[in-house]
Amino acid sequence: MSADARQTAPATLRNREPILGILREELPESGLVLEVASGTGEHAVHFAKALPSLTWQPTDPSPEAIASIAAWRDGEGPENLLAPLELDAAGEDWPVTRADAIVCINMVHISPWEATEGLMRGAGRFLASRAPLVLYGPYRRAGHPLEPSNAAFDESLKARDPRWGLRELETVGECAEANGLVLSRVVEMPANNLTVIFRKR
Repeated sequence: MSADARQTAPATLRNREPILGILREELPESGLVLEVASGTGEHAVHFAKALPSLTWQPTDPSPEAIASIAAWRDGEGPENLLAPLELDAAGEDWPVTRADAIVCINMVHISPWEATEGLMRGAGRFLASRAPLVLYGPYRRAGHPLEPSNAAFDESLKARDPRWGLRELETVGECAEANGLVLSRVVEMPANNLTVIFRKR
């Protein structure tokens, strides 16, 4: 795969270290981490390099993203970074049989609600007891006024696709609970984002 296929997301450089700090605390010492909606692949490369005892499996539903992930992996990916797989979170057929952890960055708000429902179903099916599902992105929260920047972002997302937009964290939690996942931790992150950790019962 040509390096020309590499895509870049400016936000990755800003958020990858804060996210990595949480991953160090929440992921198991070893095992397979399934990343859902890997996007450009930049996070996958960075996290796999920083966490060499874990095997990192990137996925995405987009052919362009798959090509970008593969190009990043070919260019500078470590041995513990696997070749990307096609995975639509909303679908029932996931190309895995198990995962020791699932990571999903910036998907919940940039996808139809069905993708979040599918993500929770998949986590409920493939995670072992106490294994984590780690989400990152902006959310609405009861009792927390929506930040102006996030309100503007929400409007721009809905203008692009009315099925997109910031989700109520409580609604996401209810969907997780229905699939055997329990909210473990919510961490406030830079730029009005959250890292949210659920664990399989």
